[in-house]
Amino acid sequence: MLSMLLAACGGNSGEKEESSDGSNDEKSEETSEGPELGQKDLTQPYVAWARETISTHMLGALLEEVGYNVELKQVEAGAMWSSVADGSTDFHTSAWLPATHAPYWEKYSEDIVKVKQVLDKAPLALAVPSYMKDVNSIEDLKGNKELGESVDWTVTGIDPGAGIMQNTEEAFEAYGLDNWELTSSSEAAMLTTLQSAAENEEPIIVPLWKPHWIFGTMDLKMLEDPKEIYGGDGDQIYTVARNGLEEDAPRAYKVLEQYNENYEMINEMMPKVHAEDQDPAEVVREYMENNPDQVDKWLEGVPRE
Repeated sequence: MLSMLLAACGGNSGEKEESSDGSNDEKSEETSEGPELGQKDLTQPYVAWARETISTHMLGALLEEVGYNVELKQVEAGAMWSSVADGSTDFHTSAWLPATHAPYWEKYSEDIVKVKQVLDKAPLALAVPSYMKDVNSIEDLKGNKELGESVDWTVTGIDPGAGIMQNTEEAFEAYGLDNWELTSSSEAAMLTTLQSAAENEEPIIVPLWKPHWIFGTMDLKMLEDPKEIYGGDGDQIYTVARNGLEEDAPRAYKVLEQYNENYEMINEMMPKVHAEDQDPAEVVREYMENNPDQVDKWLEGVPRE
């Protein structure tokens, strides 16, 4: 009876105790189904654009959920692409293709893997406030002296390395906008200038894209682009990774393969970060807590730690 009682109480010291979920704590990584962890430390570069801030923090949080240490590194567009290509960072989820980031893809495609399309339609264009009733197409800018003088013949741009800035320079040439000039600053500075102009119903022209939180707070219109310099119906957005990441961090790569987005999701979170100045890490964590079924889809078949 005593020996039976000891056995029932786990008196065999040669066996490992199981955790409450039935797994062996000491050997959980070895016995868990799904891809191995591999390289535990990952670096994800990003540009602090509207959607990219959300998406980058979301992927970082998901990867930490499955056992990784993820460093989010804010950089300019050129460095975002080049660092993944040379292997000093691991992946980014900000590849706007085939049009906007075409020069980067052409330069680095041999060293970068296109992992997953995360958003199927991301249009870009020049944009104006809707009260500018007589401006509906990029063609309306050509030779438009009244409009040109009212904005000092200037399109107010963002950071110079952004693909949409290169598109805009191409548009100037394609549409014969010889008198026009594109200024560069940052997305935040451009939006401040746009909002200031709109408060007084002053004319202004800026490069913009969707998804973007500003469309939820201002009445704006994207100008028609009959020559499709900005990619027609819009780019698709992809997650891309350095060569070898799939072998070095199989679990992370599977998460990247399963992660996707939709406008409803992005539009829910962008205003909280960019209009209400909430911490993006807290915003994505809140979304994950409120949408466990979505998180389960992103992490299907991936062990969590």
